Amino acid sequence: MSHSFTRIWIHAIWSTKQRYPLIIPAVENRVHDYMKKEFAESSCPARIINGMPEHVHSLFLLGPQCTVAGTIKQVKGSTSNRINEEDLITEKFAWQTGYAAYSVSESLLQKVYNYIANQKQHHQRKTFLKEHEELIKLHGLDPKGESDI
Repeated sequence: MSHSFTRIWIHAIWSTKQRYPLIIPAVENRVHDYMKKEFAESSCPARIINGMPEHVHSLFLLGPQCTVAGTIKQVKGSTSNRINEEDLITEKFAWQTGYAAYSVSESLLQKVYNYIANQKQHHQRKTFLKEHEELIKLHGLDPKGESDI
């Protein structure tokens, strides 16, 4: 085969530093737009970004020359810098160090998209920590492992 083909969807989740509710409704769309732009510039277009004041979910297509860790590091770093440079919020903005990232099959893409799109409704019934625990178990990870998202 003379060409390489990839199509790897990633559902990534990370939180603000110490899970402070910094992504207030007044700036939420701008924060998500900054993230989308950075994903695109990293050759990893985001299909959707949504979340709550203390965390975000993204669904992006991993570029063939990209790594999950490198892409997330770039997106987190550039968006936090931009938020602080533009004084979008009164506090200093920072993301938590860690993240969670899960591969998504084409057959489940719409389901994950809908899940991310409905974060506000979802979190009326379930806390972020409960959601995180369930995702870890669903993906067969060690639920006793320390998490920094």
